Order: sequence, then structure tokens, then C-alpha cells
Amino acid sequence: MPARSEEAERLTYATAKAFCLTSAFWMTVATFYGLLGATELIAPDITENIGGIVFGRVRPIHVNLVLFGFVTPGLLGAAFYFIPRLLVAPLFSERLGLFTAAIWNLALVALVVTLSMGISQGREYAELAWPIDVAVVAAFGLVFFNFIMTVKKRSEPILYVSVWYVLAAAILTACTYALGNVIWRPNSGALVGIPDAILLWFYGHNIFGLLLTPLSAGVAYYVIPRVTRNPLYSHTLSLLGFWALIVVYTHIGTHHLLQVPVPTWLKTVAIVDSIAMVIPVMAFLINIWYTAKGKLGEIHADIGGKFVFTGTIMYFFVSIQGSFMALPDVQRVTHFNNWVIAHSHIGVLGFAGMIALGGIYYVIPKLTGRPLYSRFLADFQYWMILIGVVGFTIVLTIVGLIQGNAWLNGEMVYRVLPEMHVYYVVRAGLGLLIFSTALLGLYNIVRSLLPRSGEIA
Repeated sequence: MPARSEEAERLTYATAKAFCLTSAFWMTVATFYGLLGATELIAPDITENIGGIVFGRVRPIHVNLVLFGFVTPGLLGAAFYFIPRLLVAPLFSERLGLFTAAIWNLALVALVVTLSMGISQGREYAELAWPIDVAVVAAFGLVFFNFIMTVKKRSEPILYVSVWYVLAAAILTACTYALGNVIWRPNSGALVGIPDAILLWFYGHNIFGLLLTPLSAGVAYYVIPRVTRNPLYSHTLSLLGFWALIVVYTHIGTHHLLQVPVPTWLKTVAIVDSIAMVIPVMAFLINIWYTAKGKLGEIHADIGGKFVFTGTIMYFFVSIQGSFMALPDVQRVTHFNNWVIAHSHIGVLGFAGMIALGGIYYVIPKLTGRPLYSRFLADFQYWMILIGVVGFTIVLTIVGLIQGNAWLNGEMVYRVLPEMHVYYVVRAGLGLLIFSTALLGLYNIVRSLLPRSGEIA
């Protein structure tokens, strides 16, 4: 019995630590590929004849690593800490959690290798080969199983809203990932024609709506009340936001296909639901901001809380922008250009990425029982990422408007490229900033989690 108790104590929160480290490591790799891609847009010949790092391969590696290597593991790292605490029960299986983290990292390594080799299904957010798809679905299934079994043996009868969001994200993403990657067709990973485009964007947008958004909301709903020492403003409002998100967000993917011959009724549903996103967004933001009312000092003093609260502000901007971009008259200017890339950087790095880092920096002192290795480095990373996100937004929005108006005016591509060059140089500079601060963040997180002199591992 004593040996078993010591082993259980040693494994406590091991899964949370593993996912935090996973997020920190792959953030550096993901941002390096982003910097490489941005550099290639300035000097396309720089990687000439080097097949593994041409832009067409670098870009999907960057996107997939940001989604599945950096942001999602960071949010899950926080969740593997707070789910057991909210349920007043130990995690069902730390061994299963560590096994899941191992599968996750093996899938990420395979992702980089296969896409570098040009092995791709050639579909947005669904480029990965079939064996990797199976591993991803299995990993999400294991995450859900671990959490739902923890729920089953809980001591706390009330399920706090963060538990709702995390469970929904895990199981719904497993389902939508399998659908969007057409996992039942290993040879092609795709349907044919318009049905494939519809299914792809049903999945593509739900990577954000049913994975990053609910996980981020779950972390925010845990961290902000804890940091401010305020009770959640409204549990009812949180559940309204949850169900509105599930119902509304699920159907908006077709707003990526307004210029495509998909059924008109499907386009209409997508546009209406895109505007209706104001319901879950404002339900969440009102709840969080009223919880934080009068406690901005406490949020500023806690580095995790500062990251998370800033992420909620970014959520406001990206959501309002997204609703307007679904309008056909707006999309005539903003679609198929860098405006969309600005939008995605606000959403993934500014909203979900900020909250993921906030969750990591909030839980690490709880996991280790001591402060972060360097509060200064964490603060520095916060400001550099904030500058980077705002810079990306401004620069890429300008470039997008140049491209969009040139498109409307019938300008030739070669006439527009020189106008864009200076903005791409600034973009690469901002990418270097983000990559550098990712390295500092990795160092800070690793040093924070490692035993310090005089401590027993």
C-alpha cells in the first residue's frame, strides 16, 4: 500500500505536465515554419530546389502544428489539471494520459515528416495521411474516455461549465475530424466535387468552433474566477453560451463557399448562423467580463490571468469580424486574400493561443508547488505576442484590402505584388519576433517544470 500511494503521488498531474511541454515545444517548431514561410514570400527563390521546405509544404506544416501541436495541447494541459479539481476526483488514469500524449507527439512527428515529403491529401486543414488521421481520432477518443471516466467517479455532483466545454470539444472533434478527413476512404481521404467542399468546410470551421473555442472557453471559465476570487457571474449564462455555440457554430462553414455552386439554402443558413454567432460570443464575454469587473488589478498581477483575459478581448474582435466577413458584399473584398490570414491570426494566436499560454502559466505553479522560473520571461512573452498579433492584424489587413480591391478592379497579379512586398517584409519581422519569444517560452516552461537544486524529482 505505501508503495502504491507513493507511485500515485508521483504520477499526479503527469499528463498535464506532458501536454504543457508538448505545447511549448511544438510552438517553437510551428512558429519556425511560419517564419520560414513568411521569408519565402519575400524571397521565393531562397528554398529553390529544396523540396522539403518549399512554401507549398511549409504552409500546411505551420498551420497543422499551430492547431494540433501548440494550441490544442496547451489548452488540454490546463484541462488535465482543472478537470480533476473541479470534479474532486483524481484523473481516471495518468498512465492513459501519458500514453495519449505519446501518441499525440508521434502523430506530430509523422505530420512534419510526411508533409515535408509531399505526402498530403491536399485539403485545407485535412492534409494529413490516413494513418495519422487514425492516430488523431484515437488520441481525441482517449482524451474523452479519460475525462468521462473521471466524471463518472467524481465527488462533486455539479458539473461546472468548464467540464461541459472540455468534454464537448474532445468528443465532437473526434467526430468532425473523422468526417472532414473522410476517414472511411483511406486511399483518397476525400469525396468528389461539391459534396467534398461542403464536408471539408463543415470540418474546417469546426476545428475552430468545436475544438479551439470550447477548450479556450473552458480554460477562461476556470482561470478568471480563480484569479479574481469572484464567483462566476452567471452559471445559466454560461450554459446558454455553451448550447448556442454547439447549435450555431456547427453550421457556418459554408460561408467559405459563397462563390461556389453549393445549394443556396446552405449558403443562407451559413450566413444567418454566422451573424447569430453574436449570441454565444456575447454570452461568454459578458459572463467573463462581469466576473472580472472591478478586479483588473488582480488579473494584471497574475501572468496566467493576463494572458487569458487578453485572449477574451481578441475573441471579441475576431468574432465580430468573422460575422461581417460572412456577408456577401463584404466577402467580395475580403475573401481569397490576406485579410483572411489576418483574421485567422487574431483567432488562433490572439484568442486561443493567448488563452493556451495563460492556462499553462496559471497551472504550472499549481503542478510544481513553486513559482514560475521567470515571471519576467513570461511577461516579456506576453508583450511580444501581443505586439506580434496586433502587427499581423494591421499588416495583413492592409495587404488584404490591396489584394481585394485589385481583384475587383481587374488588376493583374504581377502589378499588385510589388505593392505587397514591403508589408511581407514587416510580416516576416513580426514572425521572427514570435519565433524568438516562443524559444524563450519553451526555456521558461521547461525550467519551471524541472526540479530545482535541492528538490527531489
